[in-house]
Amino acid sequence: MERVVFDTNVWISGLLWRGKPYQCLLLARAGVVRAVYCNSMLAELMRELRETFCFSANRVQAVTYELRSKAELVEIPGSLHVVPDDPDDDKFVECAVVSGASVIVSGDAHLLNLREYHGIAILSPAEFLARLKA
Repeated sequence: MERVVFDTNVWISGLLWRGKPYQCLLLARAGVVRAVYCNSMLAELMRELRETFCFSANRVQAVTYELRSKAELVEIPGSLHVVPDDPDDDKFVECAVVSGASVIVSGDAHLLNLREYHGIAILSPAEFLARLKA
């Protein structure tokens, strides 16, 4: 099964709206692809949901529970530095490398501008869905 790293904006968009990011997350929920994450990604998601989107502690806990039950946790050393314009995005690339993921799905221009890293495709949600259909 293909391993996929969804960045924080994909998780948030997929939780809040019913567009392409939502469709991407449905694929992970259905077991079509295997979502992969690391603790720093989960921490960022939880923080954004609380601080930016005013999720209650219970709602954040529910999202965290679902993510943990449907995705695979990997440990990253935090030593990879490949996104010079936004070093905070390095964790997504490193998570993909460590887990053997074949793709990172993102709406972040800093990641999308890379296009790929060591054979790992970096795609928008629309590009990812189109690739799966092909």
